Amino acid sequence: MPSVGESLLAAQGQAVALYDEIVSSGVMRPGIRESELSEAIHQLARTRFGLRRHWHRRIVRSGPNTLLTYYDGPSDRMLEHGDLVVLDFGPVFGEWEADYGRTYLIGNDADKARLVDNVDEALARGRAHYAATPDITAGQMYDYVVALAAEYGWEFGATSAGHLVGHFPHEPHQRGMKFVIKHGNPVKINALDDAGKRRHWILEIHFVDRARGLGAFVEELLTL
Repeated sequence: MPSVGESLLAAQGQAVALYDEIVSSGVMRPGIRESELSEAIHQLARTRFGLRRHWHRRIVRSGPNTLLTYYDGPSDRMLEHGDLVVLDFGPVFGEWEADYGRTYLIGNDADKARLVDNVDEALARGRAHYAATPDITAGQMYDYVVALAAEYGWEFGATSAGHLVGHFPHEPHQRGMKFVIKHGNPVKINALDDAGKRRHWILEIHFVDRARGLGAFVEELLTL
């Protein structure tokens, strides 16, 4: 039987394949509304991957809506040429959730492309920082990625930078703020759970330029 880690990695691999399919299908294009794109992706996931469940609501954000966090409720917007588009889905493959997010650029804009590259780089640096300092707390990890935003010349766009992930559905005790990567959280990311088993976490990077109405977001497994 696969381990928890192997199952989470397999689910994330399927999410990566889904995102690749979204790009290659051409469904993400100017002239489609965010709500329409979300539904088109849902149908693609059902048809191509047999997906039936998401553990959180599907997030499609474009243009100035990319400044917003998961908890914000923006008005529906039509995608335009030159937009940044954030996709954040929590597909459940079998009994395992894959919380995975990426940002795409429709068109060519050097500064927007740099923002997308920077969040990707920051995600890789955050994962490397955890690997080098496994005793890091959730609060320290948050402070680290916030400092990366400033280093790249952006602002960090959220008050959290990730959370616990695991078997679907979440155990009730896993839903509290104790298990969120946020400033001041003293919980060590590598701390074992009550049963003595390893926990697994998602890292989220959200950089924004509020003056220009730009945001980019990525997320994937931190601890695997």
